[in-house]
Amino acid sequence: MKKIDFNRNWTCRCLTRDEEPYSVTLPHDAMRSEPRTKESVSEGNSGWYLGGDYEYTKHVFVPSEYSGKKVLIEFESVYHNAEVYINGKKAAYRPYGYTNFYVDTEGFLKYEAQNEIRVIARNSDQPNSRWYSGTGIYRPVYLWTGDQKYIPVNGIKIHTVSYAPAVIEVEIKTSCLDRVKAEVLDKENCILTQEVENTGHPSVFRMEIPNAKLWDCDHPNLYTLRATFGEDVVEETFGIRLLEWNPEKGLTINGKREILRGACVHHDNGVLGACTYPEAEERRVRILKENGYNAIRSSHYPCSKDMLDACDRQGMLMMDEYVDVWYIHKTKYDYAGYLNEWWQQDLKDMVEKDYNHPCVIMYSTGNEVAETAQKKGIELTGRMTSYLHKLDPYRPVTCGINIFFNFLSSMGMGVYSDDKAEKSAEIAEQEAKKQEKEKKKPVGSEFYNTLACLVGDYFMKIGATLPPCDWKTKDAFANMDIAGYNYGLFRYKHDLKKYPKRLILGTETFCKDAYSFWEIAKKNKRILGDFVWSGWEYIGETGDGAAEYEDYRGRMPHTRMTGNNGRIDLLGKPRAEAAYTRVAFERETGPFIAVKPVYQKENLQLTGWALSKALESWSWRGCAGEKAEVEVFARAAEVELLVNGKKAARGKVKKCRSKFHIPYEDGEITAVSYDKNGQEISRQTLMTANEETVLHIRPEQKTVKAGRLLFIPLQYGDSAGNWKPMEKHHLKVTVENATLEGLGSACSYVEGNYAQDTVDTYYGEAMAVVRAGEAGSVKITVSDEERIYTCEIPVIVAK
Repeated sequence: MKKIDFNRNWTCRCLTRDEEPYSVTLPHDAMRSEPRTKESVSEGNSGWYLGGDYEYTKHVFVPSEYSGKKVLIEFESVYHNAEVYINGKKAAYRPYGYTNFYVDTEGFLKYEAQNEIRVIARNSDQPNSRWYSGTGIYRPVYLWTGDQKYIPVNGIKIHTVSYAPAVIEVEIKTSCLDRVKAEVLDKENCILTQEVENTGHPSVFRMEIPNAKLWDCDHPNLYTLRATFGEDVVEETFGIRLLEWNPEKGLTINGKREILRGACVHHDNGVLGACTYPEAEERRVRILKENGYNAIRSSHYPCSKDMLDACDRQGMLMMDEYVDVWYIHKTKYDYAGYLNEWWQQDLKDMVEKDYNHPCVIMYSTGNEVAETAQKKGIELTGRMTSYLHKLDPYRPVTCGINIFFNFLSSMGMGVYSDDKAEKSAEIAEQEAKKQEKEKKKPVGSEFYNTLACLVGDYFMKIGATLPPCDWKTKDAFANMDIAGYNYGLFRYKHDLKKYPKRLILGTETFCKDAYSFWEIAKKNKRILGDFVWSGWEYIGETGDGAAEYEDYRGRMPHTRMTGNNGRIDLLGKPRAEAAYTRVAFERETGPFIAVKPVYQKENLQLTGWALSKALESWSWRGCAGEKAEVEVFARAAEVELLVNGKKAARGKVKKCRSKFHIPYEDGEITAVSYDKNGQEISRQTLMTANEETVLHIRPEQKTVKAGRLLFIPLQYGDSAGNWKPMEKHHLKVTVENATLEGLGSACSYVEGNYAQDTVDTYYGEAMAVVRAGEAGSVKITVSDEERIYTCEIPVIVAK
């Protein structure tokens, strides 16, 4: 079938507040521009946004030539409870807000006439999520058309049978019986052609690819399969990648063991809100890979097609996850009420989206679903696993189980308790009034997060070693291919002995455990990998947030936007913690220096999800003589610190970390790492910025394609480009020949939202995201309290 862009010329209108309709191009996140207020029923879960219902309308003329054709509308995701109307008639309904679905237009369209497509996206039923969901049609929409002879959407499936020789099996569905021509392309060159007489539905055949280039994390070689059926030509990208998993070899790709160095990633794109854009996903995958990760956990819902494409191209592995709840609620209006009816259709759509992508190496059926401690939930675990095997027998299935929480929930702790009748009877406004009088008790995963903040990560990991935790997880683990452990590091050695056939995956882990995990995994092939919470900062779920210093802390709780727990911050800048992870995973040896802001006197109590508040800077002018807390990350036996060439401290390295307290001096600080024999391994130096201060506008690309996104970090420093984290400014941003798509900083407290044209810097930094015009140059102008700065970026027009 032919794919047609269907994203332009939509109108968006809020149904729950009296606001003017406005024109939008999809993807669009209506929630991003909403007020953030203490009246928000979802509170910190959503980042204190109000939530609302929205109507999207598009009018399109349909010529008579479409009569008799197969016409589908694909919505990659709509959040949530989507209703689709064509010319006033209801054509589709889909409650899950994170899955793609298709609307068959047969019997709804009028030919040689204007047609109205109307979509209702509901999000006033707050709270319905534990994080920022966004609202509306936040992923792309496409029109699919096919004549009488066509290959249906998702009608081609490709999987690798062997890699030496390279053999693929191809399955092609068609609308009728006839010959199908299949070609394998290496970039633009056709290297193999095969014609098949389609005598059944579907047609299945094998192709051996000569001199094949394999796909793996280091060599993400891709091919294209072009299928021709009559006038219909469909192309699918694939990689030659054979995945195997067993207790003897662990997880292997083309025969080679791969230890997963994973990052849990939410779907939002920071200042862009929930919207999915190919440039944003490409950038996110690139930055994660540059920081030592080779795998992403799509937390806690199916990822976008743009994300999968980016992972394919860059060699990033994907664990695609289905859902955060099963039949027990975690928030009042979440998906638990729909799952029983919809889970099979949801999983089918997820698998059809993922099937041909070599990056997808496993499916996860859920996250911290306490149902896995119950007989009914254990049975559902097995049903979901079996169903996924039926849909796709070539990938394993896991589920992220919070081991300690399963035990606690079995005793009734942290279980959602609102009566169903009350749920259906009360509207959000009444609930908001009620909660002003009653203090809510955290439930579900929020209960665990709150507990972990109070008692610390060590206690939670010790709790997971209690015998009842094993009793309440073993049966569910037996009903999946790979046992997903959330915060179960201290169980690994014990369970490897007790369950000799069990494959163990750290589906959610604390950052500080990276070294310990890596050392265990190197020696035990049944430890498949680790997914840190979280790899990339995200909006919402502020309750488990890292503490913030007073000068950046909002005066009102409802100004908190993020939890501030990502190894990569909201703008895409690696924090010092990312350097620790690279060292722990032996991607680099270090040393890397990080310094707690010297002028900050508060002693913050960090949660288990935050490793450090240190910054990779030695620019703290005015703090001479003050105590500086310096961390060094290195694969070494010892580290020595030199300040302006003089020895300041020396100490042992424990699990890739050393910490020192030394007097601060302007100038330079050098960390020197040594092996156990006292031989120098490497060194790093940080310089104090000079007294001149300028704002550096640093577009991440020298040119930008017409109509595409450009990410533009803003950073205060000296003339040589040395960062000045003590600079605090209020910035106003304007653009010419472009639109300002998002503006913000990495601060977890935000006045307003990311749809504004002003921002306060956070440790001297902020970022603008702009969409380029069709020609000429993009001009960005940034003004602070004293000066105006400009930068121009040439626009490249596609030929």
